[in-house]
Amino acid sequence: MIDFFGQPRGYPVYDEPISYITVGGRLRPWEFDGWKKESMAWKESCYIHAGLSGPVLDISGRQADEFVQYLCTNNLDRFPAGTMRHAVMCNEEGLIASHCIVQRYDNGVHRFFAGGPWPAVIAAQGGFDVQFAMHDQYLFQIAGPLSLEAVQRAAGEDLSDIGFLRYRECRVAGKVVEVGRIGMSGNLAYEFRGPIEDGPAVYDAVYQANREIGIQRLGWRTYLVNHVEGGFPQMMWTFGSSMVREPMFREFCGGDNFAMHCHRSGSYDPDNIRIRMRNPYEVNWDRAVRLDHDFIGRAELEKIAGAPPRRTVTLKWNSDDVVDIFASLYREGEEYKTMDLPTTPTWLENFLEHADRILLNGKEVGASSGNIYSYYFRESLSMGCIDSELCEPGTELVVQWGDYGKRIKEVRVTVAPFPYLQEGRNDALDTKAI
Repeated sequence: MIDFFGQPRGYPVYDEPISYITVGGRLRPWEFDGWKKESMAWKESCYIHAGLSGPVLDISGRQADEFVQYLCTNNLDRFPAGTMRHAVMCNEEGLIASHCIVQRYDNGVHRFFAGGPWPAVIAAQGGFDVQFAMHDQYLFQIAGPLSLEAVQRAAGEDLSDIGFLRYRECRVAGKVVEVGRIGMSGNLAYEFRGPIEDGPAVYDAVYQANREIGIQRLGWRTYLVNHVEGGFPQMMWTFGSSMVREPMFREFCGGDNFAMHCHRSGSYDPDNIRIRMRNPYEVNWDRAVRLDHDFIGRAELEKIAGAPPRRTVTLKWNSDDVVDIFASLYREGEEYKTMDLPTTPTWLENFLEHADRILLNGKEVGASSGNIYSYYFRESLSMGCIDSELCEPGTELVVQWGDYGKRIKEVRVTVAPFPYLQEGRNDALDTKAI
């Protein structure tokens, strides 16, 4: 039995009736003021999300730079302290094993945030003079059009000098805080990070300082809506991780590790593992792949670099077909697979490898995953990894919604812009002008 409330959490627990879930043996808030309010936060004001608080992994040692370069598809020749990268790591087949934010510090340490143990697994195989260590940190995402105002209210200083994928220190609630400009919403966003024991005080300071501007606390129930709206595929929800298939991962983490027990759902056969995996090109991460250095999986990625067979798009679901799915709950006989609001599947089912068949004139042309209801757009959306020649917005396809061997609903979908939420993109905003 785990003492969830006795373990370090990184966030405060208020005297209020909210719900929690456990992911990876850690207690995480599920919902605060309701999914409608929470899902509007990063369009109207901002949110604070504490769900990624937990283990970070440090790589250090004489060959740390060389090792991290070998691990990542990114070119890290110019990677000074004060900068971060969206690091993409593959297995030998070129399938994504892990992805996360990595930062390099002036002491030569590389820190991996919320990416799992893959770097440690590879380091443990030998070949590089490096050391690895894991420790707990809080990680708060503050995102939305008012997020700069929110972090400045909490810190009491001007933070508009922090560029996209840059970080520096400030102070909040008397604690030294690392603040970086990055997030999952697609629009303006920041992260606060620091020792896990400082988390409750820092979180409360951010929340209390910004209640008057409408900050929402974001739970796991609604968090992944922003990934689909903002165009950020997420491992273990919109695609699976190849690392859990590797014998060395099983040996390093043990067969009982929660990452080993993924829930495979959707109209594709659960035994079809490849359809649930992605290479970097399939999720549009071309900029993170540089074929100018040796890295794990390079040989396979070189084969498709010029013309990737599949790409990720936004799929807009036909509202009449979606209504029919809900209507089946009120009819006799077997209903269609229920759509949860606002995300399906939900993280209540642990790590997920969902894949629904996408058809064109009866032919399989891709897989859909990460279905959401966007209260902001009043649309049901998902990410579709489809044949490249079909990616033009307006293309009409069919998603077979349901679980393999059970009742299937054919839902008409239309290829839509990716990302779907395009206003105020974080990488393009000049915060000095705000």
